[in-house]
Amino acid sequence: MKLNYSLLVLLFTSTLFSQSHFLPIPKSNYVANRSAPVQVVATIAYQGYDEGQAYFGEGEYEIFPDFIDGVLDKPIIVLDGFDPGDSRDIGGLYNILSFDGDNLADILRDEGFDIVILNAPQYTTDGKDIDGGADYIQRNAMVLVELIEILNDQKVGEEELVILGPSMGGLIARYALAYMEQNTLDPETRLYISFDSPHLGANIPISLQYLINYLAESVGDPDAQAIVEQVLKSPAAKEMLIDHVLGHLAAGSTFEQDPNKLLPEGAPNFRDAFQTELDGLGFPQSVRNVSMINGSGLGVGTGTPGMQVIDTTLDLAQFVTADVRLHFLPMAGQTNNVTFFETFILGISQGAFVADGESFPFSDGVDSAPGGTGNIADALGAAGGNQVILDFIAALDQEEYSFIPTISALAIENEDDWYASPDIGGIHDSGFVNSFIPDINEPHVTVTQENAQFALDEIRQGVLGNADLVREQRYTLMQNPVKDRIKLKLNPGMDFNQVEIAVIGIAGQTLIQQEFSNEHGEIAIEQQLPKGLYLLKIKDPQGVFNLKFLVN
Repeated sequence: MKLNYSLLVLLFTSTLFSQSHFLPIPKSNYVANRSAPVQVVATIAYQGYDEGQAYFGEGEYEIFPDFIDGVLDKPIIVLDGFDPGDSRDIGGLYNILSFDGDNLADILRDEGFDIVILNAPQYTTDGKDIDGGADYIQRNAMVLVELIEILNDQKVGEEELVILGPSMGGLIARYALAYMEQNTLDPETRLYISFDSPHLGANIPISLQYLINYLAESVGDPDAQAIVEQVLKSPAAKEMLIDHVLGHLAAGSTFEQDPNKLLPEGAPNFRDAFQTELDGLGFPQSVRNVSMINGSGLGVGTGTPGMQVIDTTLDLAQFVTADVRLHFLPMAGQTNNVTFFETFILGISQGAFVADGESFPFSDGVDSAPGGTGNIADALGAAGGNQVILDFIAALDQEEYSFIPTISALAIENEDDWYASPDIGGIHDSGFVNSFIPDINEPHVTVTQENAQFALDEIRQGVLGNADLVREQRYTLMQNPVKDRIKLKLNPGMDFNQVEIAVIGIAGQTLIQQEFSNEHGEIAIEQQLPKGLYLLKIKDPQGVFNLKFLVN
């Protein structure tokens, strides 16, 4: 019987282990001009909520210099997210920025920016083993503080930093920057980009948490227990998860539900403490704070409240089966059964586990809210040939769930309804001065043409010199990367009697050359250029103006 249970433990704990990596784990494809990783050790220690002393955090970073001069003069830091076991290396983090055959980091390196990847590895300090990718957000933030100071000392010139924080990395960046300001440490950072980060918490369906925890704790399988301890019960997960199984357990039990604790509740002594601390720090004040998210801004849900995720009978072994039913949390103010698991031998019940869930009266359950999505089937991958897992995937009625709710990714603190359409700049308060919000829900930390362009626009905006400001007033690229036409917006308050425009390739050759007279509004140039980076050279009586653009 233990063997049969172990098969189930393998099935469901593998699901959690994959889904709990809040960032995807891409392949480490080739990255040009790599250097060796460098260790960084924080000089500010941090003591966690359940620790008896403070520890100094550690990390490793690698500098990917630009493709123009290779000088570290425009650093952009890209952070690691939730990654227990350090399964996503520095190359994998670089490739998270890939989209449509291109890569955001490559584009920026083409334009003279230097990419610095900060990874959170496993390490031992002062006798304590720490899994950096699942450790306290605050301790990882102290590592970032140290890296910021290192880069500001090493960089050439006065260009301020840009920090891009995907997922949990966005919380690490926010905490570090705000901490530095409040402790009179100058971050010398001009731009902070939060990428689908859980500023008000993340979500894994409580139904799945109940089932995994029951199978691990009730059977006592050491591998399953290790996964639960290292992932679900890690400091970072307990700080971020809006609803955590530990908040629902009956006194004295490691898996049974307390029937009086059905409403969403975070991990005791972690979730509320962290959110209070983060809210108290607020957002950095000397930095431009912007966000790009993957959740719908139109209130489009990820499924429907209370919907069935799975209802199936799994064949575990000869004469051994299990009935499994999971549901999303219900509509506002309602209660439903979220987890049901019963095993049978020769059709005779061997016992069942049942857990219920309730939603607050002011919002439908978070599982189906608008947000950057997690996907159960994708997380299970090819299942390694395990027929039980394959059967489980085939039986899923709902694969996606809301992982980073839209309201959380936008840090809208005065909105209790997870399904509300955000009104940035209106009645809703957010710490961001600009945001990219798609109409539909997208997989968590997915880079698209649209949000990549948003990031590029924000990063480029802060590095304009005097000549660029004149150029910005006269000519503005209406789209970059360009498609079938290069479109320039002309300043309506200026004259454009004689304009010569040339498109220059990366090798210096003139590929397109045209002249225009008495233009108004915009200039459009048809193009069929190969994919790549180009220079647009504009000459008129006022001078010569250069614009870089991309063709994808």
